[in-house]
Amino acid sequence: MTTQTSNHETTTRANTTTSARPRVIEAVYSPPAHHWVGDGFRVAGYFNAIPDAMRRMSPFVLFDYHEPHAYEPTAQRRGVGSHPHRGFETVSIAWEGSVAHRDSSGAGGVIGPGDVQWMTAASGIVHEEFHAEEFAKKGGIFHMAQLWVNLPKAHKMSSPRYQGLVASEMGVATLENGGGEVRVIAGEYKGAKGPANTFTPINLFDVRLHRGGKADFTFSAQENVGVLVMKGEVTINGQKAKTNEFVLFANAGEQILVDAASEAHLLLLNGAPIDEPIVQYGPFVMNTKQEIVEAINDFNAGKFGRI
Repeated sequence: MTTQTSNHETTTRANTTTSARPRVIEAVYSPPAHHWVGDGFRVAGYFNAIPDAMRRMSPFVLFDYHEPHAYEPTAQRRGVGSHPHRGFETVSIAWEGSVAHRDSSGAGGVIGPGDVQWMTAASGIVHEEFHAEEFAKKGGIFHMAQLWVNLPKAHKMSSPRYQGLVASEMGVATLENGGGEVRVIAGEYKGAKGPANTFTPINLFDVRLHRGGKADFTFSAQENVGVLVMKGEVTINGQKAKTNEFVLFANAGEQILVDAASEAHLLLLNGAPIDEPIVQYGPFVMNTKQEIVEAINDFNAGKFGRI
């Protein structure tokens, strides 16, 4: 596999802006309607509501949010059975509940509260995702998110891999005056580094604020930024946003200031856009239609392997 971008390089690039100006908010989106992925994931597809989302939020190409939802105990497997991917990465973040993953590379694992699965499909993989057996037996609250992260053309046909990132590995930055904390999954924030290895510059922050807490972030205006408010009410650069609203920033200005009017929980997505053509067809994200046809043919020929 070719050399990847380190987390330190990502953050240095994102936080060296001088004379930072307030970042312009382009829009605040209300939560979209829920839909089911398989029979185990009741999600809201936030990028479905954003015009030209794959460009506006590049390198992220999909964002499904599973807000807290109670599942009854069951002996049946809830989730999504065997299915393929090529050309991108899936990132599954757990806050409550647990998920079991297996794939055709032989990788797999279970993530629970605080953990993250970062699966690189790249040249092609078949995987499955189900509620973990113990969680299914007991039932309870399930709270997760899944992102799809695009890969640049140079890495789309790299070998698949799996990163199982546990809660204890996450970098944590404590905010001033006991205002809360920023948990770093990828990238770096105020010296705290995330464990995820990424192919392009990405910051992925899990932010918790106490009432009256404040957080500030600075990113290059050329990079894309979005924030999901998962809990509470906040003011971001002077504009209010509340539970389940998504804040999309324009590529103007650098500094983001967050003030919490209540206990708040946010997920911040930031990355350098991949300036290449993009074609998505179901579980494949490539650069051309011909590459999509090749992906379908390769999968049908069994070249992605099997679980």
